[in-house]
Amino acid sequence: MENWLGRSLKHKLSLLTILAVLVPLFSLGLLSYSIAEGLSEEKAKTEGMKTLDLLQAYLDNMVRDVENMSLFLIGNENVQQDLQARQSDLRKQTSIISFLTDLAFSKAYISNIVIESNDGRAAYSIRSVVSSGLDVLRAENPEHYDPSRKFWSTVYRQDSSLESHQVLTLSRPIRSTKKYDKPIGILRISLDQSVIARQLRQSELQGSGSVVLLDADNRIMAGPPQWELNRPITDYLPGLPALAGDGGSLTYGAGDGRSTILYRSLNSADWKLAGVIPFEEYRSQNRYFLTLAAIAVCIALLFVIVVVGFIVRKVTGPLSSLTRQLRHAHPDEPLPVLPVTTIDEVGQLVISYNRLSAKIANLTEEVKRSEGLKKEADLLALQAQINPHFLYNTLSSVQWMALMNQDGRTAEMVGALSDFLRFSLNKGREYCTVAQEFSHVDSYVKVQSIRYPDRFEVAASVPEELLERRMLKLLLQPLIENALLHGILKRPERGRIEVEAEPDGGAIRFIVRDNGVGIPEDKLDALRTLLGRRMLPGLDADTGGDYGSYGLRNVHNRLLLHYGPEAGLHLDSSPGIGTTVSFRLPEPSKEGDA
Repeated sequence: MENWLGRSLKHKLSLLTILAVLVPLFSLGLLSYSIAEGLSEEKAKTEGMKTLDLLQAYLDNMVRDVENMSLFLIGNENVQQDLQARQSDLRKQTSIISFLTDLAFSKAYISNIVIESNDGRAAYSIRSVVSSGLDVLRAENPEHYDPSRKFWSTVYRQDSSLESHQVLTLSRPIRSTKKYDKPIGILRISLDQSVIARQLRQSELQGSGSVVLLDADNRIMAGPPQWELNRPITDYLPGLPALAGDGGSLTYGAGDGRSTILYRSLNSADWKLAGVIPFEEYRSQNRYFLTLAAIAVCIALLFVIVVVGFIVRKVTGPLSSLTRQLRHAHPDEPLPVLPVTTIDEVGQLVISYNRLSAKIANLTEEVKRSEGLKKEADLLALQAQINPHFLYNTLSSVQWMALMNQDGRTAEMVGALSDFLRFSLNKGREYCTVAQEFSHVDSYVKVQSIRYPDRFEVAASVPEELLERRMLKLLLQPLIENALLHGILKRPERGRIEVEAEPDGGAIRFIVRDNGVGIPEDKLDALRTLLGRRMLPGLDADTGGDYGSYGLRNVHNRLLLHYGPEAGLHLDSSPGIGTTVSFRLPEPSKEGDA
């Protein structure tokens, strides 16, 4: 693939143009799909909330109807008279049962109506109750199921002589209409849970969405067949937050298992309707749209390939001709002049090429002349190398004469100076070992200690493992010279200069520290600002010439040139305490000799 692209401009232009078209096209398709998915979700939420509103109205009407029916039965004259009579009247008893039966069969959702007397007489009911789970609920929560107050029960099983039903019951005490504080019985109207569940299942939510009816404790009263009654909804939706307020929506879960939860609170009872719509339903709705988008992208891709191929061939054809001409040109002969067939950008390129060929011929002649001048300069440089040898020999003679005259200090100074100059010239080499650099420092210190006796001392410290590491030469001596001239000699008492080399990971850190007069804060800030630059054109002029002479500027620039921007000088100083100059060589140099 790399060779296919690298050897042909036509291939590169074709690929880049196709990518430039396809990336926005694919992005637009993905954006459209995302928007469509969001719209599908909003549509499902809107339609789901409408469904919950219809169910809410249906259940509110049912609950209000049962509430009104209970009030009507409590106030019925025959019921009042029979419950307050000392014994039942058979004619009234028959009338009450007939009346209850007519009410129950007029409402499909009523499973049973029971009227109990407080004096222990047989209850009136549509269906004779053989066993009832209401007793179990009353035993588990006597406060809620107190017969002396009105309550709605959760779902329980009620067995009659004919059949068994899952019901939920409205229970309220019957009081005398003449003496309201006198309880005379209990009325229970049971709703058939299967009627409510069927109504919920018939309600249309998005795809496989389902509706659940919850009681005040968020236990399931009706819902999908696989959801067990009277269990908390959190058993099926763990971690579901509280459904607060009169209604709303929230997102439950994460990833592919996410669902949209819609809910509505009933106005007439402490119940809630909750709708659960899996997110998968939104994606399934958009698969058709995604298929259409993929087909459209494929057609657009074919069209783009054809158009791009035609355009690129038109653009790269003249360039290919120019390439063939250059490929067959002989390197020792002048470049051929190419014909200009167009005046567009490619034609301008050919014209520029023809002009360039003429300039190349002129430059060839200039290079030949430059080579001659270079040979002449090499001869002059060879002659200049004689001067250092003459200087070394002269210094050796002076040292020998001083020894003959028993002038040891002069001999020592001349010998140190000879070593100093010999290392500085070093046959033009730029690199040395750390040991040679510290030896050069020692030669400089010997000369200066004779010039300034008892004015300073120098302590050098370098680990043995660093002695043979390579470094750029003449880095430490200028820093020691600055410390001596600008720091130590400006104080009346004897000073101290410390020179250290230490490993810093794979690098080497050098530190020159003195206890001289230090640098004022304003000049130190100016120096630090300049040391942050790539190169320093004139450090003294910018800082008042007090600290950091030519040697400091030279060391900083050489570090930047040879080791990069991380190797420049770092300066710290406190007036009256001293100055520290440090630098870091990122890696040992592999250039030059000692």
